[in-house]
Amino acid sequence: MKCLMSWSGGKDSALALYRCLNSPKYSIVGLVTTISSSTNRISMHGVALDVLKNQTDSIGLPLHVITLPEDCSMDAYESIMGVFMSNMKRDGIKGVVFGDIFLEDIRAYREKQMRGIGLIPIFPLWGLKSHDVANEFFANHFKSIITCVDGELLDESFVGQNYTSAYIEKLPDGVDPCGENGEFHSFVFAGPIFQRELEVKVVNTICREYPNPQGGNPKTFWFADIAISK
Repeated sequence: MKCLMSWSGGKDSALALYRCLNSPKYSIVGLVTTISSSTNRISMHGVALDVLKNQTDSIGLPLHVITLPEDCSMDAYESIMGVFMSNMKRDGIKGVVFGDIFLEDIRAYREKQMRGIGLIPIFPLWGLKSHDVANEFFANHFKSIITCVDGELLDESFVGQNYTSAYIEKLPDGVDPCGENGEFHSFVFAGPIFQRELEVKVVNTICREYPNPQGGNPKTFWFADIAISK
C-alpha cells in the first residue's frame, strides 16, 4: 500500500516509520510535516525547518511541508490538510501512517478526517505500552533529544537532554514515558532509518507562554533551540 507518514520528527514517528519500512504491507513514499508560518518551526516540537530538512535528507524520503497560518483555527487547519490529502490521494496515496499510542480521541479524530477523504489511517504503535515503545526505540539504537517540555509538569532541566532510559527514570510520577499526553516532545537524530547520524547541538533554551484553552493563566513550555553541527 502506497502511504505517507505523518511526521513530527520525534521518536514515536520514527519508530512507527521504522516498523512500516520493515513491513511488506506498506510502501512509504513521503513524510508530511506542518510548520507555523510565524516561526518557521514544527508547531509544538519547536524544531526549525532547516533542522527538519537535514533530518529528512538523512532519512532519504521526500518531505512535504505544509505551512499553517499564525493562530490557525481548526476549520482552517482541516481545510488546508483536506486539500493536501485529497491531492495526494489523486496521486495514488492509499494510507497515512501515524505514531499515536493510546489517545482514543486523537485516533478517532484522525480516522474521521482520513476516511472523509478516502484514505486509510494506519497506527503501527497502537495499543502498545509506553514503556514497551520506549524499550523498542532504544533496542533499535535510535537516538533523540528532548526539544520541548510542558512547564507545568517538567522544569527547564528536562529540556535539551537526550531521551534515554535514565531520562525516563527521572520523570515525575504521572508523566508518560513517551510523553504521549504532550508532556514532552523530541527530535530523532540517529537510528536504523538514517543514512548518517546527525550532530545536534543545543543553541539556547527558551520559555514561551501560550493561551490556556481552559482559560486562566497561560500555559508555559520550555524549548531547546537545536541546530545541526556541520
